[in-house]
Amino acid sequence: MDLVVDLEGRGERTVRVYRALREAIVDGRLVAGHRLPATRVLAADLGVSRNSVATAYERLVAEGYLVARIGAGTFVADVRSEPVPRRAAADPLTPRAGWSFTPRASDGDEPKPRYDFRSGIPDATLFPFETWRRFVAAELRLRAHDPGGYAGPAGHPGLRAAVARYLGYSRSLRVTADDVLITNGTQHALDLIGRVLLAPGDVVAVEEPGYPPARRLFASLGARVVGVPVDGAGLVVDALPEDARIVYATPSHQFPLGRPMSLARRHALLDWARRKQVALLEDDYDSEFRYSARPLEPLHSLDTAGRVLYLGTFSKTMIPSVRTGFVIAPPALRSALAAARQLGDGYGQIAVQAALARFIDEGQLARHVRRAAKAYADRRSRIVAALSGHPGLDVVESAAGLHVTALSRRPPAPNRVVAALAAKGVAVEDLADYGSGTGFVFGFGAIDPAVLDEGMALFLDEL
Repeated sequence: MDLVVDLEGRGERTVRVYRALREAIVDGRLVAGHRLPATRVLAADLGVSRNSVATAYERLVAEGYLVARIGAGTFVADVRSEPVPRRAAADPLTPRAGWSFTPRASDGDEPKPRYDFRSGIPDATLFPFETWRRFVAAELRLRAHDPGGYAGPAGHPGLRAAVARYLGYSRSLRVTADDVLITNGTQHALDLIGRVLLAPGDVVAVEEPGYPPARRLFASLGARVVGVPVDGAGLVVDALPEDARIVYATPSHQFPLGRPMSLARRHALLDWARRKQVALLEDDYDSEFRYSARPLEPLHSLDTAGRVLYLGTFSKTMIPSVRTGFVIAPPALRSALAAARQLGDGYGQIAVQAALARFIDEGQLARHVRRAAKAYADRRSRIVAALSGHPGLDVVESAAGLHVTALSRRPPAPNRVVAALAAKGVAVEDLADYGSGTGFVFGFGAIDPAVLDEGMALFLDEL
């Protein structure tokens, strides 16, 4: 126990020890049941006589703050006192503009809805935890990295090579380990790219509707974020701001609408970026889960001018807690991105990265994706079937991912429907929360298949 006692100046030391202990108990720093050090030990730590500590203990026992148990020691009593509030400074620190939004609560902060149609959440029950545990445990035993040293900021060499091979057969990308920088997910990759490429006031173009965390991140870096409309073919290239420095897009499975960007629109976007000398950030966040049609080539495969940075994550294909993603960057940016990573958090969890490399190379990831895709395909088809029968909804065609979007043709307003459903334990998302549009977004990764149809019935009853 670290107890700070001011022993300078006048005043009896016993009283000062007593007051320090009492304040620590009252404001919750010493919790009920905590065992205090022996009087001899605490006296030596504080540099006071043992008698001073013993007298302070006795007084606190008499007042009910401590409990003395013969043969066991002295323990903090359950006094249930209200914590003493800290006095606010006359001129408290305040965040700068742009940090007023409320962070999204993690799944563990609130009870899971009974009918959970939130987007972006994979089904953890489908993940082979036991297999993953063995891989991680093996790397910890083998000491994948010297625990007494620092690792390279670009990531574990084995994982970088495994990611390059995986992208070669899963997305037909021609990349090598040198092209890969390992990150703590897509959001981390966006932060690194923004720090390297953006200056305050630079313009970043994002899809509208689109992924709110990307918009907020770029704004936090001082960029001016401009929403660009999305139509049936994808991001409207003709609407891009002429002074954009970065364009962020989700061409394989537009978030949140779900449509893929057409091949013609991809070529138009690449040609525009080449002429304007703009960086294109291609976020391929969940296209591994495909249900029909052959996937179109990623922007990265079509890029001949070195304008595309390809971002990926294992949060959807595996589980979010793995906290691992990657960015494929042009050669001119690699060292700068690695330097930004080193300045920020140094490097990632090497044992986890080494385990993930084996998980990929031994075929476990591909096997899991195939198994999970079958389960997700069933849920997706049931949601689409339920939505397709309602005259007030238009289901947006999509062939990949973990969510389905339905556009609303008529009232009631989606925000009122979403609020009413929340009271019934149904979590559905309002399309307007992603920037624009009237409709609903249904994730099918987190929903229990046993209650999916019941949840959809509750939704349709509310319309």
